[in-house]
Amino acid sequence: MTQPIASDAGRLATLRVHPADNVRVALKDLPEGCEVEGDGRRIRLAEAVRHKHKFALQPLAAGDSVIMYGVTVGRATRPIAEGTAITTENTEHGTATTTPQARRGHWQAPDTGAFAGATFEGYHRPDGRVGTANVWLVVPLVFCENRNIEVLRQSVADALGEDPYRDYKRMARELLHGTTQAEEAALPRERLFPNVDGVRFLTHTLGCGGTDEDAQALCRLLAGYICHPNVAGATVLSLGCQKAQIEMLRSAVAARDPQGLRPVHYLEQQASASEEALIREALTTIFDGLAEANRVERSAAPLGELCIGVECGGSDGFSGLSANPLVGAVIDRLVALGGSGMLSEFPELCGVEHELIARCRDDRVAERFTALMDAYQRHAARVGADFSMNPSPGNIRDGLITDAMKSAGAAKKGGDSPIVDVLDYTEPQTRKGLNLLCSPGNDVESTTALAGSGANLILFTTGLGTPTGNPVTPVLKISSNSELARRMADVIDFDAGPIIRGEATIDELADRLLQQCIDTASGRYRPRAVSLAQYDFIPWKRGVSL
Repeated sequence: MTQPIASDAGRLATLRVHPADNVRVALKDLPEGCEVEGDGRRIRLAEAVRHKHKFALQPLAAGDSVIMYGVTVGRATRPIAEGTAITTENTEHGTATTTPQARRGHWQAPDTGAFAGATFEGYHRPDGRVGTANVWLVVPLVFCENRNIEVLRQSVADALGEDPYRDYKRMARELLHGTTQAEEAALPRERLFPNVDGVRFLTHTLGCGGTDEDAQALCRLLAGYICHPNVAGATVLSLGCQKAQIEMLRSAVAARDPQGLRPVHYLEQQASASEEALIREALTTIFDGLAEANRVERSAAPLGELCIGVECGGSDGFSGLSANPLVGAVIDRLVALGGSGMLSEFPELCGVEHELIARCRDDRVAERFTALMDAYQRHAARVGADFSMNPSPGNIRDGLITDAMKSAGAAKKGGDSPIVDVLDYTEPQTRKGLNLLCSPGNDVESTTALAGSGANLILFTTGLGTPTGNPVTPVLKISSNSELARRMADVIDFDAGPIIRGEATIDELADRLLQQCIDTASGRYRPRAVSLAQYDFIPWKRGVSL
């Protein structure tokens, strides 16, 4: 007996992620024989379909493409009737190696009328770029200086009255000693530098003991941070005898800032009279730098000056259905408005390479992507690793039937716009539009790379929850489901859960999320990661230790 589902409930029950898809996703367990409405059609399910799993919207013959996210994610191994579940028994991994869904020059840009003439309030730099934040950076050239970096961090925070952990420190004192009247009566200090978002202190484990290429890569990454549009200037600490020398960093900075417009102070401990002298000189450069940075005020800038990096971590079965396509829709809107997006994590793109190649604006860009992807795979193979080509049993239980389906969900963070450039690790973004960036799948290493290549805002999707942030680039966390948004409200900035419940479309939420990006870039919204002082920085070590 047919079990009809009303139109509004049908919208709650299933989701079609992309208009080109020939499958829909069950958002809850659906019984055999029930009718589902969507896209002006009514389909009767030929069998029960579990939540997060897919069913065919039309009859498929053996060999036909299974299309999801607007790309080929598998091939039917036998006829699949309309309303039948897509499973490992009727579908195998497959990609559009010869006839990809995407075609060069055929992108349909989204409607951006709601944002016509929109601007954000940013920090205009002498080199013409615009920052979404204004920070002074303190950088060690080698791990031997991490202790001095921590001395400076605590000293500066105390002097400015901006210790991000002061509430926890007060809590500890209260638990151990009880609350003092002086602390209760204390009033917040007036901000000494109201136009500055703070001082950011980097630490890392590199700079010596590795290969020459490791040292050069570290200096290129640090140069990307020092010359970032969100950074007003920097203080650099060097021990003196390490492999990553000051001149190496000077050269990397000069490559990005040939006119020397960014103030950078280099201090060497082995050339200082004492540690106290080093700390005094460093503090002087920091406070002088803050005074200079404070002279810059926010002013209107076109949305074309935004470059949003996209990242995922702690993903779940809903990430590829809600948060990732939502972020991709935001990137498409930004690109249509003249701005830029940056998609990284090359291991997460395995299985949809052909679709990405088809989206490259010309052969040069396509060949660069192929070359970097192949080189990464060869490097992984040399150390006994490989990009996985088989979804795990847990993936399959969550409806990720093929590797291409899994990768397509991750790649969807980049939207559908043409790929204008492909960057190797530490290379700066120079072309407006969607860029691919070679980075590992590690959340923090990849987020670190996005900021190093110039992303001045980062959208980070998660289904299980992660507090990841970045020292110089504001990171907005988007949850794939509302339960996470409620449970980790102190970490999550935006909830994509209404898409799963059928209460809002991807397009509706994309407009809201883009507006939140504008508010963040303008300093009107403070991301949770910034409030938590979650400033993660992990360079990608490609070489070996010596």
